[in-house]
Amino acid sequence: MKKRFSTYIKWAVLSAALFLASACEKDFLERAPKGQLTFDTYFETPDHAIWATNAVYQKFRAWEMCAFPWIGITDIISDDADKGSTENDGLYILEIDNFTFDATNQAFQQAWAGHYQTIFRANLAIENIPNIDMDVDLRNRLVGECRFLRAYTYLRLVQWFGELPVITRPLNEDEYFTQERRPVSEAYDLIEQDLLAAIEVLPEKSQYPSGDLGRATKGAARGMLAKLYMVKKDFVNAEKYCREVINSNEYSLLPKYADNFMPVGENGAESIFEIGAVAIQAAVAGPGATPYNMIQGVRGIPNLGWGFNRPSDDLVAAYEPGDPRRQATIIYVGEVLPDGLTIVQDNPEILNERYNQKAWVGAHPGLQDNGPGNIRILRYADILLLAAEAMNENGKSADALEYLNQVRRRARGSNNFILPDITVTDQSQLREIIYHERRVELAMEQHRWFDLLRWGRAESVMTAVGKNFVANKHELLPIPQSEIDLSGGLLKQNQGY
Repeated sequence: MKKRFSTYIKWAVLSAALFLASACEKDFLERAPKGQLTFDTYFETPDHAIWATNAVYQKFRAWEMCAFPWIGITDIISDDADKGSTENDGLYILEIDNFTFDATNQAFQQAWAGHYQTIFRANLAIENIPNIDMDVDLRNRLVGECRFLRAYTYLRLVQWFGELPVITRPLNEDEYFTQERRPVSEAYDLIEQDLLAAIEVLPEKSQYPSGDLGRATKGAARGMLAKLYMVKKDFVNAEKYCREVINSNEYSLLPKYADNFMPVGENGAESIFEIGAVAIQAAVAGPGATPYNMIQGVRGIPNLGWGFNRPSDDLVAAYEPGDPRRQATIIYVGEVLPDGLTIVQDNPEILNERYNQKAWVGAHPGLQDNGPGNIRILRYADILLLAAEAMNENGKSADALEYLNQVRRRARGSNNFILPDITVTDQSQLREIIYHERRVELAMEQHRWFDLLRWGRAESVMTAVGKNFVANKHELLPIPQSEIDLSGGLLKQNQGY
Protein backbone atom coordinates (compact mmCIF):
# COMPACT_ATOMS: atom_id res chain seq x y z
CA MET A 1 0.00 0.00 0.00
CA LYS A 2 2.80 2.44 0.91
CA LYS A 3 4.10 2.63 -2.63
CA ARG A 4 0.79 1.85 -4.26
CA PHE A 5 -2.42 3.17 -2.70
CA SER A 6 -0.74 6.21 -1.09
CA THR A 7 1.19 7.06 -4.24
CA TYR A 8 -1.88 6.52 -6.37
CA ILE A 9 -4.06 8.80 -4.28
CA LYS A 10 -1.66 11.62 -3.42
CA TRP A 11 -2.61 13.85 -6.36
CA ALA A 12 -6.20 12.68 -6.42
CA VAL A 13 -6.37 13.52 -2.73
CA LEU A 14 -4.86 16.92 -3.32
CA SER A 15 -7.32 17.82 -6.04
CA ALA A 16 -10.22 16.47 -4.03
CA ALA A 17 -9.05 18.22 -0.90
CA LEU A 18 -8.84 21.52 -2.71
CA PHE A 19 -12.39 21.01 -3.85
CA LEU A 20 -13.75 19.59 -0.60
CA ALA A 21 -12.24 22.42 1.40
CA SER A 22 -12.72 22.71 5.16
CA ALA A 23 -16.09 21.86 6.66
CA CYS A 24 -19.56 23.33 6.48
CA GLU A 25 -18.80 26.99 6.05
CA LYS A 26 -18.30 27.99 2.42
CA ASP A 27 -17.23 24.90 0.53
CA PHE A 28 -19.82 25.24 -2.19
CA LEU A 29 -21.15 28.73 -1.63
CA GLU A 30 -18.54 30.31 -3.86
CA ARG A 31 -18.73 29.35 -7.53
CA ALA A 32 -15.46 28.82 -9.38
CA PRO A 33 -14.80 30.16 -12.89
CA LYS A 34 -16.13 28.19 -15.82
CA GLY A 35 -14.10 25.06 -16.55
CA GLN A 36 -13.16 24.38 -12.90
CA LEU A 37 -14.75 21.71 -10.77
CA THR A 38 -17.56 23.02 -8.59
CA PHE A 39 -20.37 21.55 -6.54
CA ASP A 40 -22.56 21.72 -9.64
CA THR A 41 -20.19 19.71 -11.84
CA TYR A 42 -18.23 17.52 -9.43
CA PHE A 43 -20.11 14.27 -8.88
CA GLU A 44 -20.39 13.19 -12.51
CA THR A 45 -17.67 10.60 -13.23
CA PRO A 46 -16.20 7.51 -11.55
CA ASP A 47 -13.01 9.51 -10.91
CA HIS A 48 -15.04 12.05 -8.96
CA ALA A 49 -16.40 9.25 -6.77
CA ILE A 50 -12.90 7.92 -6.10
CA TRP A 51 -11.49 11.38 -5.39
CA ALA A 52 -14.33 12.22 -3.00
CA THR A 53 -13.73 8.98 -1.09
CA ASN A 54 -9.97 9.58 -1.02
CA ALA A 55 -10.64 13.03 0.43
CA VAL A 56 -12.26 11.41 3.47
CA TYR A 57 -9.17 9.26 4.05
CA GLN A 58 -6.97 12.30 3.52
CA LYS A 59 -8.56 14.16 6.39
CA PHE A 60 -7.24 11.56 8.85
CA ARG A 61 -3.74 12.77 7.97
CA ALA A 62 -4.53 16.37 8.92
CA TRP A 63 -3.22 18.06 12.07
CA GLU A 64 -6.65 18.04 13.71
CA MET A 65 -6.96 14.27 13.33
CA CYS A 66 -3.49 12.91 14.10
CA ALA A 67 -1.32 15.52 15.84
CA PHE A 68 -1.81 17.19 19.26
CA PRO A 69 -5.62 16.91 19.28
CA TRP A 70 -5.35 13.14 18.73
CA ILE A 71 -2.26 12.33 20.80
CA GLY A 72 -3.29 14.70 23.58
CA ILE A 73 -6.75 13.26 24.23
CA THR A 74 -5.83 9.59 23.78
CA ASP A 75 -2.33 8.91 25.15
CA ILE A 76 -1.24 12.00 27.11
CA ILE A 77 -4.55 12.28 28.93
CA SER A 78 -4.15 8.67 30.10
CA ASP A 79 -1.71 6.96 32.45
CA ASP A 80 0.32 5.66 29.50
CA ALA A 81 2.05 8.96 28.75
CA ASP A 82 3.09 12.39 29.95
CA LYS A 83 3.31 15.55 27.86
CA GLY A 84 7.03 15.18 27.25
CA SER A 85 9.13 17.67 25.25
CA THR A 86 10.63 20.68 27.04
CA GLU A 87 9.05 22.14 30.15
CA ASN A 88 7.36 25.16 28.58
CA ASP A 89 6.52 23.76 25.18
CA GLY A 90 2.89 22.90 24.43
CA LEU A 91 1.41 24.18 27.68
CA TYR A 92 -2.14 23.56 26.49
CA ILE A 93 -1.18 19.88 26.20
CA LEU A 94 0.16 20.03 29.77
CA GLU A 95 -3.32 21.16 30.85
CA ILE A 96 -4.70 17.95 29.35
CA ASP A 97 -2.00 15.86 31.04
CA ASN A 98 -2.81 17.44 34.42
CA PHE A 99 -6.60 17.72 34.00
CA THR A 100 -6.46 21.48 34.51
CA PHE A 101 -8.09 22.24 31.14
CA ASP A 102 -11.35 24.02 30.46
CA ALA A 103 -13.59 24.39 27.43
CA THR A 104 -11.26 26.93 25.79
CA ASN A 105 -8.39 24.48 25.33
CA GLN A 106 -7.56 24.53 21.63
CA ALA A 107 -7.04 20.77 21.37
CA PHE A 108 -10.77 20.19 21.93
CA GLN A 109 -11.77 22.80 19.36
CA GLN A 110 -9.38 21.37 16.79
CA ALA A 111 -10.51 17.79 17.41
CA TRP A 112 -14.18 18.74 17.21
CA ALA A 113 -13.71 20.74 14.00
CA GLY A 114 -11.49 18.15 12.36
CA HIS A 115 -13.87 15.30 13.05
CA TYR A 116 -16.91 17.18 11.81
CA GLN A 117 -15.00 18.23 8.70
CA THR A 118 -14.32 14.52 8.10
CA ILE A 119 -18.00 13.73 8.64
CA PHE A 120 -18.92 16.48 6.19
CA ARG A 121 -16.72 14.96 3.50
CA ALA A 122 -18.15 11.51 4.17
CA ASN A 123 -21.74 12.80 4.10
CA LEU A 124 -21.11 14.57 0.81
CA ALA A 125 -19.73 11.42 -0.79
CA ILE A 126 -22.41 9.12 0.64
CA GLU A 127 -25.17 11.38 -0.70
CA ASN A 128 -23.75 12.01 -4.17
CA ILE A 129 -21.80 8.93 -5.26
CA PRO A 130 -24.99 6.81 -5.70
CA ASN A 131 -26.12 9.24 -8.42
CA ILE A 132 -23.06 8.68 -10.60
CA ASP A 133 -23.37 6.40 -13.64
CA MET A 134 -20.55 3.93 -12.95
CA ASP A 135 -19.76 0.32 -12.12
CA VAL A 136 -22.27 -0.71 -9.46
CA ASP A 137 -19.86 -2.78 -7.38
CA LEU A 138 -17.28 0.02 -7.28
CA ARG A 139 -19.96 2.57 -6.48
CA ASN A 140 -21.28 0.46 -3.60
CA ARG A 141 -17.79 -0.19 -2.31
CA LEU A 142 -16.87 3.50 -2.25
CA VAL A 143 -20.05 4.36 -0.36
CA GLY A 144 -19.24 1.52 2.04
CA GLU A 145 -15.76 2.94 2.62
CA CYS A 146 -17.23 6.35 3.39
CA ARG A 147 -19.78 4.85 5.77
CA PHE A 148 -17.00 2.98 7.56
CA LEU A 149 -14.95 6.17 7.90
CA ARG A 150 -17.97 8.15 9.10
CA ALA A 151 -18.74 5.47 11.70
CA TYR A 152 -15.16 5.46 12.95
CA THR A 153 -15.16 9.24 13.22
CA TYR A 154 -18.39 9.26 15.25
CA LEU A 155 -17.06 6.46 17.47
CA ARG A 156 -14.14 8.68 18.46
CA LEU A 157 -16.35 11.69 19.07
CA VAL A 158 -19.01 9.96 21.15
CA GLN A 159 -16.45 8.44 23.49
CA TRP A 160 -14.83 11.83 24.06
CA PHE A 161 -17.80 14.17 24.25
CA GLY A 162 -20.92 12.05 24.89
CA GLU A 163 -24.05 13.54 23.31
CA LEU A 164 -23.37 14.99 19.88
CA PRO A 165 -25.01 16.65 16.91
CA VAL A 166 -25.63 13.62 14.68
CA ILE A 167 -25.32 14.89 11.12
CA THR A 168 -25.88 12.52 8.21
CA ARG A 169 -26.11 14.85 5.21
CA PRO A 170 -24.50 18.05 3.95
CA LEU A 171 -26.09 20.96 5.76
CA ASN A 172 -27.62 24.02 4.21
CA GLU A 173 -26.08 27.38 5.06
CA ASP A 174 -28.84 28.25 7.52
CA GLU A 175 -28.35 24.96 9.41
CA TYR A 176 -24.71 25.30 10.35
CA PHE A 177 -25.26 26.71 13.82
CA THR A 178 -28.66 25.21 14.62
CA GLN A 179 -27.50 21.68 15.40
CA GLU A 180 -28.32 20.33 18.85
CA ARG A 181 -26.76 17.49 20.78
CA ARG A 182 -28.58 14.19 20.46
CA PRO A 183 -28.69 11.24 22.87
CA VAL A 184 -25.64 8.98 22.81
CA SER A 185 -27.89 6.17 21.63
CA GLU A 186 -28.47 7.99 18.33
CA ALA A 187 -24.76 8.14 17.64
CA TYR A 188 -24.44 4.46 18.55
CA ASP A 189 -27.31 3.60 16.22
CA LEU A 190 -25.75 5.49 13.30
CA ILE A 191 -22.36 3.87 13.89
CA GLU A 192 -23.96 0.44 13.98
CA GLN A 193 -26.02 1.07 10.82
CA ASP A 194 -23.02 2.40 8.93
CA LEU A 195 -20.79 -0.51 9.89
CA LEU A 196 -23.41 -3.16 9.12
CA ALA A 197 -23.94 -1.55 5.71
CA ALA A 198 -20.18 -1.42 5.14
CA ILE A 199 -19.81 -5.12 5.99
CA GLU A 200 -22.32 -5.97 3.27
CA VAL A 201 -20.42 -4.24 0.45
CA LEU A 202 -16.75 -4.05 1.39
CA PRO A 203 -14.31 -6.69 0.15
CA GLU A 204 -12.12 -8.76 2.39
CA LYS A 205 -8.52 -7.55 2.56
CA SER A 206 -7.34 -10.33 0.23
CA GLN A 207 -9.93 -9.36 -2.39
CA TYR A 208 -8.48 -5.90 -3.00
CA PRO A 209 -6.01 -5.48 -5.86
CA SER A 210 -2.55 -4.50 -4.67
CA GLY A 211 -3.08 -0.92 -5.81
CA ASP A 212 -5.97 -0.51 -3.38
CA LEU A 213 -4.41 -2.23 -0.37
CA GLY A 214 -5.04 -0.01 2.65
CA ARG A 215 -8.66 0.83 1.98
CA ALA A 216 -11.39 -0.10 4.45
CA THR A 217 -12.30 -3.79 4.37
CA LYS A 218 -15.01 -6.10 5.60
CA GLY A 219 -12.67 -7.12 8.41
CA ALA A 220 -12.08 -3.52 9.44
CA ALA A 221 -15.84 -2.88 9.60
CA ARG A 222 -16.39 -6.04 11.65
CA GLY A 223 -13.58 -5.11 14.00
CA MET A 224 -14.86 -1.57 14.49
CA LEU A 225 -18.36 -2.92 15.11
CA ALA A 226 -16.93 -5.21 17.79
CA LYS A 227 -15.37 -2.14 19.40
CA LEU A 228 -18.73 -0.37 19.39
CA TYR A 229 -20.38 -3.33 21.08
CA MET A 230 -17.65 -3.42 23.71
CA VAL A 231 -18.35 0.25 24.46
CA LYS A 232 -22.06 -0.63 24.76
CA LYS A 233 -21.19 -3.70 26.91
CA ASP A 234 -23.01 -5.89 24.40
CA PHE A 235 -20.51 -8.70 24.86
CA VAL A 236 -22.51 -11.25 22.89
CA ASN A 237 -22.37 -9.21 19.70
CA ALA A 238 -18.80 -8.14 20.40
CA GLU A 239 -17.78 -11.79 20.58
CA LYS A 240 -19.70 -12.55 17.39
CA TYR A 241 -17.92 -9.93 15.30
CA CYS A 242 -14.51 -10.67 16.80
CA ARG A 243 -15.03 -14.31 15.86
CA GLU A 244 -15.96 -13.29 12.32
CA VAL A 245 -12.69 -11.40 11.97
CA ILE A 246 -10.74 -14.32 13.43
CA ASN A 247 -12.52 -17.00 11.41
CA SER A 248 -12.08 -15.09 8.15
CA ASN A 249 -8.42 -16.24 8.14
CA GLU A 250 -7.51 -12.87 6.65
CA TYR A 251 -5.20 -11.90 9.50
CA SER A 252 -2.47 -13.35 11.69
CA LEU A 253 0.00 -12.15 14.29
CA LEU A 254 3.37 -11.16 12.90
CA PRO A 255 6.13 -13.40 14.29
CA LYS A 256 7.98 -10.36 15.65
CA TYR A 257 5.97 -7.84 17.66
CA ALA A 258 8.20 -4.86 16.81
CA ASP A 259 7.70 -5.39 13.07
CA ASN A 260 4.13 -4.08 13.39
CA PHE A 261 5.53 -0.57 13.73
CA MET A 262 8.25 -0.76 11.11
CA PRO A 263 7.77 -0.21 7.36
CA VAL A 264 7.77 -3.99 6.88
CA GLY A 265 4.60 -4.22 8.97
CA GLU A 266 2.57 -1.61 7.14
CA ASN A 267 -0.61 -3.26 5.87
CA GLY A 268 0.94 -6.57 6.83
CA ALA A 269 -0.73 -9.75 8.03
CA GLU A 270 -1.61 -8.22 11.42
CA SER A 271 -2.96 -4.95 10.05
CA ILE A 272 -6.74 -4.64 9.94
CA PHE A 273 -6.90 -0.90 9.37
CA GLU A 274 -4.38 1.91 9.29
CA ILE A 275 -4.17 5.40 7.87
CA GLY A 276 -1.69 5.40 5.02
CA ALA A 277 1.01 8.02 4.67
CA VAL A 278 3.81 8.67 2.23
CA ALA A 279 6.50 11.35 2.08
CA ILE A 280 7.43 12.87 -1.24
CA GLN A 281 10.19 15.39 -1.88
CA ALA A 282 8.56 18.78 -1.37
CA ALA A 283 9.30 22.21 0.07
CA VAL A 284 6.40 21.70 2.46
CA ALA A 285 4.74 18.57 3.78
CA GLY A 286 3.19 16.70 0.89
CA PRO A 287 -0.49 15.74 0.68
CA GLY A 288 0.29 12.15 1.63
CA ALA A 289 2.30 12.91 4.78
CA THR A 290 1.26 13.46 8.41
CA PRO A 291 2.64 15.32 11.46
CA TYR A 292 2.05 12.19 13.60
CA ASN A 293 5.69 11.07 13.56
CA MET A 294 7.10 14.56 14.03
CA ILE A 295 5.05 15.27 17.16
CA GLN A 296 6.51 12.23 18.92
CA GLY A 297 9.97 12.04 17.35
CA VAL A 298 13.25 12.28 19.27
CA ARG A 299 14.02 15.88 20.19
CA GLY A 300 17.69 16.77 20.19
CA ILE A 301 20.27 14.47 18.63
CA PRO A 302 19.15 13.03 16.30
CA ASN A 303 16.66 15.81 15.68
CA LEU A 304 13.68 13.75 14.51
CA GLY A 305 10.80 15.65 16.05
CA TRP A 306 9.34 17.50 18.98
CA GLY A 307 9.54 14.88 21.71
CA PHE A 308 5.93 14.90 22.92
CA ASN A 309 4.00 11.90 24.26
CA ARG A 310 6.60 10.59 26.69
CA PRO A 311 5.89 7.02 27.87
CA SER A 312 5.11 7.38 31.57
CA ASP A 313 6.88 5.87 34.56
CA ASP A 314 3.66 4.01 35.32
CA LEU A 315 3.65 2.41 31.87
CA VAL A 316 7.30 1.39 32.18
CA ALA A 317 6.50 -0.33 35.48
CA ALA A 318 3.49 -2.15 33.99
CA TYR A 319 5.53 -4.61 31.90
CA GLU A 320 6.35 -8.05 33.26
CA PRO A 321 10.06 -8.80 33.66
CA GLY A 322 11.70 -9.41 30.31
CA ASP A 323 8.67 -8.46 28.22
CA PRO A 324 10.20 -7.46 24.86
CA ARG A 325 7.21 -5.25 24.11
CA ARG A 326 8.62 -2.61 26.43
CA GLN A 327 11.77 -2.29 24.34
CA ALA A 328 9.67 -2.20 21.15
CA THR A 329 7.50 0.59 22.59
CA ILE A 330 9.98 2.93 24.26
CA ILE A 331 13.11 4.69 23.01
CA TYR A 332 15.63 5.48 25.74
CA VAL A 333 18.64 7.79 25.79
CA GLY A 334 21.70 5.87 24.62
CA GLU A 335 19.63 3.46 22.57
CA VAL A 336 20.42 2.64 18.97
CA LEU A 337 17.39 3.50 16.86
CA PRO A 338 15.73 0.85 14.69
CA ASP A 339 17.76 2.02 11.68
CA GLY A 340 20.78 0.48 13.44
CA LEU A 341 22.85 3.58 12.83
CA THR A 342 21.83 6.33 15.22
CA ILE A 343 22.25 6.62 19.00
CA VAL A 344 19.87 8.87 20.95
CA GLN A 345 21.84 11.44 22.94
CA ASP A 346 20.76 13.09 26.15
CA ASN A 347 18.82 16.34 25.77
CA PRO A 348 19.35 18.34 29.00
CA GLU A 349 16.27 20.47 28.26
CA ILE A 350 13.99 17.43 28.69
CA LEU A 351 13.45 15.80 32.07
CA ASN A 352 13.93 12.02 32.04
CA GLU A 353 13.39 11.90 28.31
CA ARG A 354 12.13 8.87 26.47
CA TYR A 355 10.05 8.55 23.32
CA ASN A 356 7.33 6.52 21.64
CA GLN A 357 9.16 4.05 19.43
CA LYS A 358 5.92 3.01 17.73
CA ALA A 359 5.85 6.43 16.06
CA TRP A 360 9.48 6.28 14.91
CA VAL A 361 10.25 6.58 11.20
CA GLY A 362 13.58 6.47 9.43
CA ALA A 363 15.08 9.00 7.06
CA HIS A 364 12.58 10.38 4.57
CA PRO A 365 12.21 13.21 2.06
CA GLY A 366 11.34 16.69 3.28
CA LEU A 367 11.27 18.05 6.80
CA GLN A 368 9.97 16.54 10.04
CA ASP A 369 6.32 17.28 9.28
CA ASN A 370 6.55 15.22 6.09
CA GLY A 371 5.89 12.11 8.15
CA PRO A 372 5.69 8.87 6.12
CA GLY A 373 4.61 6.45 8.85
CA ASN A 374 1.23 4.77 8.54
CA ILE A 375 -0.94 5.33 11.63
CA ARG A 376 -2.02 1.98 13.02
CA ILE A 377 -5.70 2.03 13.98
CA LEU A 378 -6.73 -1.61 14.37
CA ARG A 379 -4.44 -4.61 14.74
CA TYR A 380 -5.33 -8.29 14.87
CA ALA A 381 -3.88 -8.51 18.40
CA ASP A 382 -6.45 -5.92 19.48
CA ILE A 383 -9.25 -8.12 18.14
CA LEU A 384 -7.84 -11.23 19.84
CA LEU A 385 -7.80 -9.42 23.18
CA LEU A 386 -11.29 -7.99 22.63
CA ALA A 387 -12.47 -11.53 21.85
CA ALA A 388 -10.87 -12.81 25.05
CA GLU A 389 -12.46 -10.01 27.07
CA ALA A 390 -15.92 -10.55 25.55
CA MET A 391 -15.75 -14.33 25.99
CA ASN A 392 -14.75 -13.95 29.62
CA GLU A 393 -17.70 -11.65 30.21
CA ASN A 394 -19.92 -14.21 28.45
CA GLY A 395 -18.87 -16.92 30.88
CA LYS A 396 -16.44 -18.61 28.47
CA SER A 397 -13.25 -18.06 30.41
CA ALA A 398 -11.58 -21.22 29.16
CA ASP A 399 -12.16 -20.18 25.55
CA ALA A 400 -10.87 -16.70 26.30
CA LEU A 401 -7.51 -18.11 27.36
CA GLU A 402 -6.67 -19.32 23.86
CA TYR A 403 -6.88 -15.84 22.35
CA LEU A 404 -5.17 -14.18 25.30
CA ASN A 405 -2.30 -16.66 25.18
CA GLN A 406 -1.86 -16.29 21.43
CA VAL A 407 -0.90 -12.69 22.09
CA ARG A 408 1.46 -13.60 24.92
CA ARG A 409 3.10 -16.42 22.96
CA ARG A 410 3.91 -14.10 20.09
CA ALA A 411 5.36 -11.56 22.51
CA ARG A 412 7.68 -14.02 24.22
CA GLY A 413 8.87 -15.62 20.98
CA SER A 414 11.43 -18.36 21.62
CA ASN A 415 12.18 -17.19 25.17
CA ASN A 416 10.26 -19.68 27.29
CA PHE A 417 11.36 -18.03 30.53
CA ILE A 418 9.08 -15.00 30.17
CA LEU A 419 5.37 -14.32 29.75
CA PRO A 420 4.06 -17.79 30.66
CA ASP A 421 0.64 -18.87 29.44
CA ILE A 422 -2.24 -17.73 31.63
CA THR A 423 -4.26 -20.58 33.15
CA VAL A 424 -6.60 -18.63 35.46
CA THR A 425 -10.30 -19.19 34.68
CA ASP A 426 -11.88 -17.26 37.54
CA GLN A 427 -13.84 -14.55 35.72
CA SER A 428 -12.88 -11.59 37.90
CA GLN A 429 -9.20 -12.54 38.05
CA LEU A 430 -9.02 -13.19 34.33
CA ARG A 431 -10.72 -9.85 33.66
CA GLU A 432 -7.85 -8.05 35.43
CA ILE A 433 -5.28 -10.05 33.50
CA ILE A 434 -6.89 -9.23 30.16
CA TYR A 435 -7.11 -5.56 31.08
CA HIS A 436 -3.39 -5.56 31.86
CA GLU A 437 -2.54 -7.44 28.68
CA ARG A 438 -4.40 -4.87 26.60
CA ARG A 439 -2.36 -2.13 28.17
CA VAL A 440 1.09 -3.58 27.49
CA GLU A 441 0.20 -4.97 24.05
CA LEU A 442 -1.41 -1.77 22.77
CA ALA A 443 0.55 0.86 24.72
CA MET A 444 1.11 4.20 22.97
CA GLU A 445 -1.28 3.23 20.15
CA GLN A 446 -4.04 5.60 21.33
CA HIS A 447 -6.32 2.94 22.87
CA ARG A 448 -5.75 3.29 26.60
CA TRP A 449 -8.05 6.26 27.36
CA PHE A 450 -10.97 4.69 25.49
CA ASP A 451 -10.41 1.42 27.36
CA LEU A 452 -10.39 3.16 30.74
CA LEU A 453 -13.63 4.94 29.88
CA ARG A 454 -15.51 1.83 28.82
CA TRP A 455 -14.22 -0.09 31.86
CA GLY A 456 -15.40 2.70 34.16
CA ARG A 457 -11.89 3.03 35.59
CA ALA A 458 -10.79 6.47 34.50
CA GLU A 459 -11.26 7.98 37.97
CA SER A 460 -9.47 5.30 39.95
CA VAL A 461 -6.55 5.01 37.53
CA MET A 462 -6.05 8.74 37.05
CA THR A 463 -6.22 9.38 40.78
CA ALA A 464 -3.70 6.60 41.43
CA VAL A 465 -1.10 8.28 39.20
CA GLY A 466 -1.68 11.69 40.78
CA LYS A 467 -3.71 13.44 38.10
CA ASN A 468 -6.32 16.06 39.01
CA PHE A 469 -9.24 13.96 37.80
CA VAL A 470 -12.69 15.03 39.01
CA ALA A 471 -15.35 12.32 39.09
CA ASN A 472 -18.57 12.97 37.14
CA LYS A 473 -16.77 15.63 35.14
CA HIS A 474 -13.64 14.42 33.43
CA GLU A 475 -15.14 11.22 32.05
CA LEU A 476 -16.24 13.48 29.19
CA LEU A 477 -14.32 16.29 27.54
CA PRO A 478 -15.86 19.76 27.40
CA ILE A 479 -17.72 20.88 24.31
CA PRO A 480 -15.43 23.57 22.81
CA GLN A 481 -16.54 26.97 24.06
CA SER A 482 -16.19 28.39 20.56
CA GLU A 483 -18.82 25.92 19.30
CA ILE A 484 -21.21 26.85 22.11
CA ASP A 485 -20.71 30.54 21.32
CA LEU A 486 -21.31 30.03 17.60
CA SER A 487 -24.52 28.14 18.34
CA GLY A 488 -25.79 30.99 20.52
CA GLY A 489 -25.94 28.61 23.45
CA LEU A 490 -27.99 25.99 21.59
CA LEU A 491 -25.20 23.48 22.23
CA LYS A 492 -25.15 22.73 25.95
CA GLN A 493 -21.98 22.13 27.91
CA ASN A 494 -21.05 18.88 29.61
CA GLN A 495 -21.39 18.63 33.38
CA GLY A 496 -18.77 20.37 35.48
CA TYR A 497 -17.35 22.76 32.87
